[in-house]
Amino acid sequence: MTPDQKFARWVKYASALFIVLFAYFLLADTVMPLTPQAMATRAITKVAPRVSGQIKQVYVHNNQQVQQGDILFEIDPVPYQLAVEQAKIDLEKAIQDNQQLDASIVAAQADTEANQIVFNQKVREAKRLDKLFARNSVSQQQRDDALSNATAAKANLMAAQARLKELQVRRGTTTHENITVKMAQNRLQQAALNLSYTQVKAEHAGIITNLQLMVGTYANKGTPLIALVDNKLDIIADFREKSLRNFSHNTPALITFDRDPGHLYTAKVSTIDAGVSNGQFDANGSLATPTSSNRWVRDAQRIRLHLTLNQQLPENLPAGARATVQLIPQQPVFAWFARMQINALSLLHYIY
Repeated sequence: MTPDQKFARWVKYASALFIVLFAYFLLADTVMPLTPQAMATRAITKVAPRVSGQIKQVYVHNNQQVQQGDILFEIDPVPYQLAVEQAKIDLEKAIQDNQQLDASIVAAQADTEANQIVFNQKVREAKRLDKLFARNSVSQQQRDDALSNATAAKANLMAAQARLKELQVRRGTTTHENITVKMAQNRLQQAALNLSYTQVKAEHAGIITNLQLMVGTYANKGTPLIALVDNKLDIIADFREKSLRNFSHNTPALITFDRDPGHLYTAKVSTIDAGVSNGQFDANGSLATPTSSNRWVRDAQRIRLHLTLNQQLPENLPAGARATVQLIPQQPVFAWFARMQINALSLLHYIY
């Protein structure tokens, strides 16, 4: 066999192999999809104080495991303790003012009763003189004076009643209904709440990471100071949308992590995201921005799905750990090829 014939044979073999591999990858992408675009994620809580102040004490260290309710750090409580004391003083003063109002109300009630008696007396006297005037027993002047005295007594009674009503409104029917006392109680509760906020606690169990907080740092309200990584792990994987057309919720899968080469973990699809950011539009009043591209074949859209592991995780698997995910089809032959694919890649992770 001549060299040209040998070369032609190898070209045929290479072409046939390329066609076979191309057909295999085309079929695999449809019936047994695999993606290296996967990672382990954990919810990250940015811990921020609810009050401002200087850091007095830091109770945790970097990469420490904490439980829900553990104190992470403490802000200098002295200003907030003073605020609580001031609020207590204001409440006591409001209660004392109420007691003074009680005394004023008693005096106003007595004054109202006295004016009521005087008014009744002047009315009776005016009526009597009016009858006597009809019989010409008294003068016009005496009758007019009696009527004026009755009118003045009525005005004094109404003024006393208005004063009593004003005091009763300011006082309230009970201590808890007094608006001044309510405001003082509210300020005391707010001051006590702010004092409790000086101890910043973990809202859930997790690991403190990238801790840079030092004693003496001034903390601003609402500014994150600590990152708390949740213990709960979520595996996310991005597949081309056409690859997911035959797969849905609870589809079995195999996962290999880059940090644990050669080891496969069984899992299942827990959820598939309803959309991606490219499909989200804000009502911002702007005109549409059509996608412009000179490429004949556009990039495939990827859809994110979430997986739940069926077995124990690798020890201390960090958030962001890279993984490769293989979806397992129901057809036994394709399922066998899918397992071979992910096994080969898991062994390849020993190299790269």
